[in-house]
Amino acid sequence: MSKIDILPFETTIMVRDTCLCLHAQRAARALARRFDDVLRPLGLTNGQFSLLMSLNRPQPANMSQVASVLAMDRTTLTACLKPLERRGLVNVSADPDDKRTRRLTLTPEGRKLLVKALPVWKRTHAELDRLVSDPEHLRADLRALS
Repeated sequence: MSKIDILPFETTIMVRDTCLCLHAQRAARALARRFDDVLRPLGLTNGQFSLLMSLNRPQPANMSQVASVLAMDRTTLTACLKPLERRGLVNVSADPDDKRTRRLTLTPEGRKLLVKALPVWKRTHAELDRLVSDPEHLRADLRALS
C-alpha cells in the first residue's frame, strides 16, 4: 500500500467534526427516538404521527402529495400506510375521477388519535426548543437543506 492510499486519523476526526450529513443523521436519529418514546403509549411512532398529520387536511390527499410532504417515495409510503389502514386510522380509496390514483383520508379514529397525540408532540417540541439557542433559525436552516 502506498502512502497515497492511507488517510491519516486526523482526517477521520475532521470529517467526524465537520460532516453536515453525519450531524444531521445523528440528530435525526436522536429526535426520532425521543418522539418514538413519547408517542409509544399512544401506539404511534414518530413517522406514523407525521403521516397522520400530513393527512389532516380539508380534502383527501393523493399519494404523490403526501410522499412529497414526507420526502419519501411512493413505495415506502404505501408500506407505511398499511399498518395505519389495518388499525382503522386511515382510509385508502380510489379517486372517483381517476381510478389509478389513490386518495388518503383520516378516519374518525385517526382524527381522535391525532387529537390525543398533539399535546404530547407540543410538550416534546417545547422541551426541544429549550435545548437549542435559536429553534426558528434551526428550522429555517433545515428547510433550506431539504
